[in-house]
Amino acid sequence: MNFDVVVAGGSVAGLLCAREIASGGFSVLVIEEDYEIGTPEHCGGLVSMAGLEELGVIPFRKTFVHMIESAEITAPNGNSFTINSKKQKVVEINRRELDKQIAFQAQKNGAVIKVKTSFQEITDTGIRTNEEKIDCKIFVDARGVSSLVHKDRTGILLSAQYEIYADWIKKGKVEVLFDQEKYPGFFAWIIPSNDGKGKVGVAGRGINIAGTLDKILEEKGNYSTIRKIFAPIWIKGPIAKFVEGKTVIVGDAAGQAKPTTAGGIFTSGMGGVYAGHAIVKFLKTNNRLDLEQYQKKWTDRFGEEFAKQLFARKILERVDNKTINNLFESITPGIIKEISETDDFDFHTSSIIKLLGVKGSIKTVQTLIGGELKKLLS
Repeated sequence: MNFDVVVAGGSVAGLLCAREIASGGFSVLVIEEDYEIGTPEHCGGLVSMAGLEELGVIPFRKTFVHMIESAEITAPNGNSFTINSKKQKVVEINRRELDKQIAFQAQKNGAVIKVKTSFQEITDTGIRTNEEKIDCKIFVDARGVSSLVHKDRTGILLSAQYEIYADWIKKGKVEVLFDQEKYPGFFAWIIPSNDGKGKVGVAGRGINIAGTLDKILEEKGNYSTIRKIFAPIWIKGPIAKFVEGKTVIVGDAAGQAKPTTAGGIFTSGMGGVYAGHAIVKFLKTNNRLDLEQYQKKWTDRFGEEFAKQLFARKILERVDNKTINNLFESITPGIIKEISETDDFDFHTSSIIKLLGVKGSIKTVQTLIGGELKKLLS
């Protein structure tokens, strides 16, 4: 079997890459080790409408779930504030259906997709799967965080996300819970799918994620669990090289998920798009520089923002609960209004950190992070 390109991983980044390669007139095979495109769904499913449009996706009715109107952010002591997120036009999508929708786009452009087919190794002429050898000119690694396990375990956190029914879940309202003792270095979240239905998740460094999530649910009230997903997330930003020989790395495998929230539908998806464009050009010219334009284009677009998010992550991992509680007391209505009016979708962490330098912020934090805050705010 022979293809110009083989993509391992049938998620957003890999499928968008395949779509662009096929639309450029080259043969491409997508192999997915699971039995279904879109499974397992371990993503929160939040993305801006502007992001989807740039990815070239207008959600089908069954892909689009609903718009997010607000986000309630809660401190360890229970104090909270609510951000109005209507201006950000964030939508919760059905991630299974989004992947299938992009798979349909790729197939319509000429891509071939196979499930229950796993990548085994690179060969002299291409790759070997669990079924056969396939000749190809380019191999695209879009296998997600699993590709990073052997590279740097310090950038990986375990996460758990349950899909549940509970009358305390309100349509349109996301909840983010900070507690450095319960979820060190990260947070817990509630993402609604509708009134009474949604996803509750948690991640943190060195914790029992299943036990921690069970405690969150017990404290919230009555619920019924209909699905459980456990998955690693990557929080250390982009890897050093997106192109290694004839291997092109995209999506979570390239560290293209946001360091603050590990969300990556848009940033990883654009990685797939940029990689697809670069591969098409390379297959036409056989000029290595054309292939390496992929990393340059992604870095030009997202590099500065990811650097700021990595600073925000560094700060989050250094503050304790007392400092977080004090921070929440210093957040004024003006700060909340400023966060609400920004079009920065990443409101979980970085928007708050960026505004710590305004009038009303407490001296404790500015002393703690010193010059790092100035660099983050610049």
